[in-house]
Amino acid sequence: MTEARDERRPAGELETAVMAALWAAETPLTPGRLQSELGFGLARTTVATIVSRLHEKGLVRRERQGRGYAYAPVQDAPGLTAQRMHTELDRDTDRETVLARFVAQLAPGDEEVLRRLLEGDEG
Repeated sequence: MTEARDERRPAGELETAVMAALWAAETPLTPGRLQSELGFGLARTTVATIVSRLHEKGLVRRERQGRGYAYAPVQDAPGLTAQRMHTELDRDTDRETVLARFVAQLAPGDEEVLRRLLEGDEG
């Protein structure tokens, strides 16, 4: 096995790194700019493939910039996490049981935050 193969990162890790770079950016980024922002030696074509897949998943938007595209996140990190939670909840037909088990496994501090949010007190 070659060294390059040993250093491969899982796709989910790369997507996470790309999303973090996009969230940190003030403007949409091209794959070339993302490549330099990531700073860990990915080929530009690899970065382009990752952002194209994120676009297909609806996680980033793209806008024409020169002959290519620049990418920006559709929502912030907490919004994406909330979307993923909804997706997981929608996969099960017994929503009440899923929600009950979720709440039962919350840490005490999280339970208090959830209670305040449900009561409409965001302070």
